Order: sequence, then structure tokens, then C-alpha cells
Amino acid sequence: MAMLAMALPILPGKEGTWERTMADLAGPRRAEFAAARRRQGITRERIWWQHTPQGDLEVLYLETDDPARAFGEIASSREPFDVWFRGFVLEHYGIDLSQPMPGPLPELVLDWGADEGSTGDGVGASAGASFIG
Repeated sequence: MAMLAMALPILPGKEGTWERTMADLAGPRRAEFAAARRRQGITRERIWWQHTPQGDLEVLYLETDDPARAFGEIASSREPFDVWFRGFVLEHYGIDLSQPMPGPLPELVLDWGADEGSTGDGVGASAGASFIG
């Protein structure tokens, strides 16, 4: 299972509609959202709202067996929800999902877990954390 996390700057002035849309996706549009993610092979999605002095960010976390397939489905699907979602992303982040990503996907550079090489006090031994590069 691939895990992917990324920070997406929310365009200035779009915070209110972004927040309402997140509420819709968690509420009345949840079934559509879930169906889309299942079609795309995404098994988990989490979103955080990060306020910073430079502006607001969406912090996105996804789990999927095949990130390329998931993004390909999002980019090309003609399902009404997916077409709407691409428009939402363009309006709120300035990213056109129907085009190739402007750069590579985020790269995992540090992975640590309490159950891996822990000394028992929550501090990982050198074997419990690894720099991935």
C-alpha cells in the first residue's frame, strides 16, 4: 500500500468555499465522494486545514495500491462527481488535474514507528528510524 502526503496552498479568498466544500464532502456528498475514491483505488484519505502566516494549506494524506492509476482516474474520469471535483481543485488550488502534474509526487524522506526499534520509552533506537533518500 502506497501512502502519499502533500501540502496544497489554498488560493487567497477561497478559504470559505473550501471549508464549506469539506463540510459537504463529509456530509451530504459523502456517498459520492466515497464512490469516487473507491473507483480510483484510494482506500483512505485524510485532510487537515493548516493555517500559516503565509496562507492556508490543505494537508492531504492518501493510501492507494497504485498512485499513478488513482491520479489517472481522477484526471480522466467523465463521472459527474469527478468532473466537478477537478473544477473544485482548479478553483481552490490553481491545479488542473486534467494535465500532467507540474512536478514529481512528494518523496518520503523519514519513516519512524514506535513499534520499530523502540527502546520502550517511545524514543526510537537508530534501527527504528530511517532516512529514505
